[in-house]
Amino acid sequence: MDSRDSHPDPGNASEIASDVRSPPERGALLEACRAVLRPLAQLAVARGLPYNEVAEMLKQGFVDAARAAHPGVLPHRAVSRVSTTTGLNRREVTRLMQRKGGEAAARPSPATQAFTRWLTDPDFADAGGAPLPLPAQGPAPSFESLAHSVTRDVHPRTLLEELCRLGLAHVDDADGRVHIVNGAFVPRADLERMLAFLGANVGDHLSAAVANVLSDGSRHFEQALFADELSNESLDVVRRLVSDQWQTLLHALAPALQALIDADKSAGHPAGQRVRIGLFTFTATMAPTAGAAPAVVPPQHSSSRKE
Repeated sequence: MDSRDSHPDPGNASEIASDVRSPPERGALLEACRAVLRPLAQLAVARGLPYNEVAEMLKQGFVDAARAAHPGVLPHRAVSRVSTTTGLNRREVTRLMQRKGGEAAARPSPATQAFTRWLTDPDFADAGGAPLPLPAQGPAPSFESLAHSVTRDVHPRTLLEELCRLGLAHVDDADGRVHIVNGAFVPRADLERMLAFLGANVGDHLSAAVANVLSDGSRHFEQALFADELSNESLDVVRRLVSDQWQTLLHALAPALQALIDADKSAGHPAGQRVRIGLFTFTATMAPTAGAAPAVVPPQHSSSRKE
């Protein structure tokens, strides 16, 4: 068992930025980025969010972060400074800096385009306007004609497999026709809430860890407890322990936080600050060590933290 946190040794942002130029620190930074980006890529692929949309957001994030890192730069030098800081070319930086409000319209993936056309084009609908089941091949209306109406760069079979993978369509074994999955285009309320929690919770957790790395490590409480070599039965015990501990923490903190809010209101204190306090667990099979047989039972890594 091991207890660790993300607090670095005392230092400042400029020292850390200089340190990562050496191979060991740069390698550690790249591995940290990989660990953060892998789950993000998994979520995007699972939900059909194409790379170009995520890449656009990442580029915009780089530009915004670079501008925030150089608040005093003169306007006529801002593009060069941001380009140097991020590695993006000047044309891209200019485009991203000139964006006014909202996100740039990203081109949907071919699968999304085909699905949307199937839902909205009268040529692929019945008399009541409902999407028709389509034969996989043949003249219109067919899935082949639908796919070709969207793109000639992706084979219709590949497009169909992607829609089926995303749970937006399925092929009826009885008649071989392709059916749209009813209601798949309407986001479930539970899914929307889960995604909102994901963005808020993981975003704040990551912000806390990054702020600690870029400062003296004491701004946010961010620690974790790790344990290896556990059985499935032990994992069940761990889950119950964590649930009990969370209830204890919740019942202790919620009234205390409300009392602080009430006291601030009574005292007339400016109330522009927020806090998020969380607890999480993660379980996974241990990676086998070199020369060792794979684990028979999946042990876990459990982490708990407060921010």
